[in-house]
Amino acid sequence: MVLEETLERYFKLSNFRNNQEAIIHAVLERKDVLVVMPTGGGKSLCYQLPSLLLDGVTVVVSPLISLMQDQVEGLERLGIAVTLINSTLSVKEVNERFENIYKGVYKLIYIAPERFRSGRFVDALKRVKVSLFAIDEAHCISQWGHDFRPDYLWLGAAIENVGRPPIIALTATATPVVQEDIVKSLKLKEPERFVSGFSRPNLELRVINADKDAEKYGHLGKLIESQKKGIIYCATRKRVEKVAATIAKWDCSLVTYHAGMSDEERKRAQNKFMQGTVDIVVATNAFGMGIDRSDIRFVAHFEIPGSLEAYYQEVGRAGRDGLPSVCELYYSYADKRIQEFFIEGSNPTKEMIKNVYQQLGRLANIDNEIHLSIEDIAEYVGDGKNSMAVGTSLSVLSRAGVIERFDVAHTRIKGTRLLMPDLNPNQLPVDYSGLLEKERRDREKLETVIRFATSVGCRQQWILGYFGEADAEICEKCDHCKQVDNTARREPLPEELIIVQKALSGVARMSFKNMSGNWQ
Repeated sequence: MVLEETLERYFKLSNFRNNQEAIIHAVLERKDVLVVMPTGGGKSLCYQLPSLLLDGVTVVVSPLISLMQDQVEGLERLGIAVTLINSTLSVKEVNERFENIYKGVYKLIYIAPERFRSGRFVDALKRVKVSLFAIDEAHCISQWGHDFRPDYLWLGAAIENVGRPPIIALTATATPVVQEDIVKSLKLKEPERFVSGFSRPNLELRVINADKDAEKYGHLGKLIESQKKGIIYCATRKRVEKVAATIAKWDCSLVTYHAGMSDEERKRAQNKFMQGTVDIVVATNAFGMGIDRSDIRFVAHFEIPGSLEAYYQEVGRAGRDGLPSVCELYYSYADKRIQEFFIEGSNPTKEMIKNVYQQLGRLANIDNEIHLSIEDIAEYVGDGKNSMAVGTSLSVLSRAGVIERFDVAHTRIKGTRLLMPDLNPNQLPVDYSGLLEKERRDREKLETVIRFATSVGCRQQWILGYFGEADAEICEKCDHCKQVDNTARREPLPEELIIVQKALSGVARMSFKNMSGNWQ
């Protein structure tokens, strides 16, 4: 009865959905919990409601500043005492919020994962009575997941250091392998598992063989005309701008969203789409986490994504009101090569990592600091054609504890500090075998997308099988169930190979990073 009263009083809801009530009971019984629930299924309530009934505070780890801000503002409107701590705050503001935390002012604290790198921050958190740790987007902790974020790796030790309160880990898409990695990385103790069905029966999945841009635009035009409101995903920033410029000529109301835009520009674009001021957003995969607009009628992929997990999470943003929605993936050979380029950039070789470390030693000032952007460092490394690999090498070295990244005062640059300046590059404490395994899995994930795009049989059934639902029924809605044969099963044409080279040269010239020099 207490749960229902709290649900209605604070959240203005009359009923629980899916497994919410059972999950909340497990949390209140102080068990570790793993939740895999589709986008729009109501994951947030599973820790927000218990936080009001538990002593102390609930710490929520959330990966995106915009997502964190949206959730905090929503809870404040409901009259719930909540705050956030992330990189947008000054030291003074962080200290003021901690003083209020010590006084018991808040029930929930949203914290960005990178804060847990700081021993001082973890020490400050030790003074707080933490009743629950909620890890949102928990797949980010898994190197085998589709959105691995190294900062999540600090969480396991940090949680132990603050007294090891119960943990609830939540994600929308996780294969059985990723689920096990989440449990292992967070050291969950005999967790209660709640894996909701991945089926989205209101989504009509289509894969269309479109060899040339003109064909893609032809299909996209029909999709926009019939469905009106939606998201168009593109593989690169350059492609986002090109697609947006093209469809703007069709009198569409739209915004763009990618990592090359400033935080303020992205926030403004997201708000316009969320508030219904515009009907369409053209974006890279930087867009979408935490988006809860319910009337999105279509999702289009102008190129193939890098994994089936990313694809299904992105199409899952359509039709959250339960009404029929259409998802189209435009397949061509060039798409695979662009994703392979990204794989090479996110999986640097042993030689690259050692070379980057050597160059850092040569570039460091008397304080063992380097105040250069990733692109500038890449020029010294001699691999400016793929600065992404240099950025990833810096992340690897940071995780190994031999460098640290910091904000350079009065600039947008992330600096690099050598923590072990005399270390021989041949003795770097890097798990190279683990990196090779990650690259193998990344390539395997891309091949899975290709197999999905060129498969026969029900699209939904194929995806559900991938996520472990072996007995899933056919959807009777997808292009195959409707016997529309648009799959691609052939070798590339000569003109397509030219497209590949042009696409890759364009990718190489672009800086896939945000304004502070961080790769995204």
